[in-house]
Amino acid sequence: MIRTEQASLILDSKSELGEGPHWDSVSGTLYFVDIIGQMAHAYDPRGGKHDVHRFGLMPSSVIPMADGRWVLTMQDGIYSYSPGDGALEVLAMVEEDLPGNRFNDAKCDPMGRLWAGTMDMSFRAFTGSLYRMEPDGGVRRMLGDVGCSNGLSWDESKSSMYYIDTMKREVYGFHYETETGEISGRRKLLDWPEDAGSPDGMTIDAEGMLWIAHFGGGRVSRWNPANGELLGEIRVAAPNVTSCVFGGESLDELYITTARTGLTPSQLEAYPHAGGVFAAKLGVTGTPSRCFGGRDVR
Repeated sequence: MIRTEQASLILDSKSELGEGPHWDSVSGTLYFVDIIGQMAHAYDPRGGKHDVHRFGLMPSSVIPMADGRWVLTMQDGIYSYSPGDGALEVLAMVEEDLPGNRFNDAKCDPMGRLWAGTMDMSFRAFTGSLYRMEPDGGVRRMLGDVGCSNGLSWDESKSSMYYIDTMKREVYGFHYETETGEISGRRKLLDWPEDAGSPDGMTIDAEGMLWIAHFGGGRVSRWNPANGELLGEIRVAAPNVTSCVFGGESLDELYITTARTGLTPSQLEAYPHAGGVFAAKLGVTGTPSRCFGGRDVR
């Protein structure tokens, strides 16, 4: 029997395209972006402090570095950002020959390497790629022929990396080498339901189960990557659910980002908190988010 839970609103941010949640366990801060709104958010769920950083470009992820700066994937490249003084510095420019592309989801692997993918902004062409950036700044293209590069997760115990291409509606598994960052043996993990929206962002729990956001499906679902079994669902009061991450002191709260983009006036009336951040406290714990540049847990 599929277990169903209900998420609760914790921040009515009304993001046009809320995405890229990252939990910093050191400061107890939830980071996320509004891609279309060109903003990065830093939110303390316990104290309620909420800082907003605005840019002239579309950020798609925000990940802390050990020195206090952030790594930002923007529409045209990868940047470092100093939240104290607002200094923005280019770390790597990619796909300058593809102005119709932008970066989308990004995360750090267990060794602190940044994995960041791109997509065609018109959502029609398979011109996206998945890149890996080393802590020393070197960038390598790992996958091509990508529609919309999305969810990323790793399971070191199974030498596995998991990855989503939203346009292809596919969730993949790869053999992953922790020390080198090499991937191989791409395989399809599950059959995505036709009536469930599209697979978007993703995280993984301590049991090795995947949690996948449904864009257009109003929920997050839990899957066993070993056999493709659907294990549970969290309903969200927003049709466009974009991503999720485990946080809280015990990593037992799932924080969920959503979007307002694409919704009709009647849908916005029915779902007034679309674009907000939701949370559900679950009977499982998650895995920690990683900062860029090392194995530090942040």
